[in-house]
Amino acid sequence: MDSQERLSYVEFVEIATADPAVVGLVLKGSRAHEGMATEHSDHDLYVVLAEGAATELTRFAGHRTPELDLIVLSSDAFRAVGMPGFERYALARARLVLDRLDGGIARILADKATLTADEAFREADAALDAYANSLYRSVKNDRDGHALAARLDAADSMGFLLETLFALDRRPRPYNKYLEWELARFPLPGWDTRPLLDAVDRVAATGDASAQRRLFARVEAAARGAGHGEVLDAWGEDLRLMRPR
Repeated sequence: MDSQERLSYVEFVEIATADPAVVGLVLKGSRAHEGMATEHSDHDLYVVLAEGAATELTRFAGHRTPELDLIVLSSDAFRAVGMPGFERYALARARLVLDRLDGGIARILADKATLTADEAFREADAALDAYANSLYRSVKNDRDGHALAARLDAADSMGFLLETLFALDRRPRPYNKYLEWELARFPLPGWDTRPLLDAVDRVAATGDASAQRRLFARVEAAARGAGHGEVLDAWGEDLRLMRPR
């Protein structure tokens, strides 16, 4: 069978489930996010093999059609995906299709969904500093009459803001496509979802300096409460420009 044959998702799952070398099947992407799939959505499937197992399914590595996108790898390699990396969120909200490791695949997914305390603290520190940097540049450019630069820096800052807030909750930041989906189901503690999204939307679209300062005041309080005051204090007198007037 040619690996690029137009197999359907259901057909491939039947084939993979019948192969004892397969210890896990994990569906990611729009098909794993309830209500997000469209007529254009394919099925993104991880095929997890037992370590050292021999199987003809390896011929499907790199299989990609409008219906089905397959990633075939060993269980050890699967454990390492996104740790760290961009793929972490995709697997944090992935759908478990098959687990032959007595819950082992589920535990791997759970580890990807929750940052350890140490990595969350490090990521929040780094993202908070980057957020403050872009915010400072934006409000300074606004002050000095550089409107385009101010808007661009404001838009940049929103990505770092979201990374900060999700790291404070020990979660990987969702892809932009899934941000509203994520917050509707798993709100950030201490934040009302709709006002937060409206503020992010306004800042990204307009670079409104007053809106940025109001948002920063909330972030500063949350960050200091979580022990990240040192990052903010390093900005010294520049904080005065970032805070509400």
